[in-house]
Parts: sequence; C-alpha cells; structure tokens
Amino acid sequence: MWIQFKTREPFAFPGLWDCWIDRDTGKPLYSCTIITTHANALLRPIHDRMPVMHDRYMGRSWLEESVCDELELLLRTQPVLSELLEAYEVSRLVNSPDNDSADCVRRVSQTRPGKSQLPLLEG
Repeated sequence: MWIQFKTREPFAFPGLWDCWIDRDTGKPLYSCTIITTHANALLRPIHDRMPVMHDRYMGRSWLEESVCDELELLLRTQPVLSELLEAYEVSRLVNSPDNDSADCVRRVSQTRPGKSQLPLLEG
C-alpha cells in the first residue's frame, strides 16, 4: 500500500531510540522503535494499528521538545485524520529493497482486495 498526505508533503514517524550495553559482548547496541497508534478509518481495513504520522511542524516539535506531560504525549500520538491521507495498492515490487524505481509506487488497482474494499481518497 502507498499512503501519503494528500498534499504530498513529507512527514515524519516519531520514534524513540536508546543505546545500551550488551551483557554478553560488552558492546553498545543501538535500538529504535517507531511509535504506533490505533488505525484511523482509512487505514483500518489494512491493519488495526498505524504509525503515528507528524507533519513537518509536529515532527520538528517532536525532535526539539521534551514531552513530559502524559496528556501532551497522548495528543501527539493520535492517528492523523483520514481526510488528510490517501492510500492505494501498489505492486509487490515494493517488498524488495533491490527494486528502486517509480514502479514501486505506481497504483495497481482502484480498491484493495481483502477483508473489505478500501475506499480511495483522491487528492
């Protein structure tokens, strides 16, 4: 699936990272995670969860500010409104990092096969 803001502007997936020492090797290990939330109405037919998506302003804020308040954190990790996104099915070419071409994001159908038909939101 190809999912993007209708405006086609870049977005960020907020995440967390840490560095810790492996007990067996004594070497530092870096780990990271992308923060997820419940799926919005558009993406629910695909999966019950989705990555939190921030526009450039929220993305910058995530990187530059320390969020300590639980309510603020909850607000910053809500799913983006369905009306701001578009989604469509793409070729399985996207499943391999060896494929690096526009064919990876070319629309292959008008609806997503599966559980229910995913409505397309045109931009």
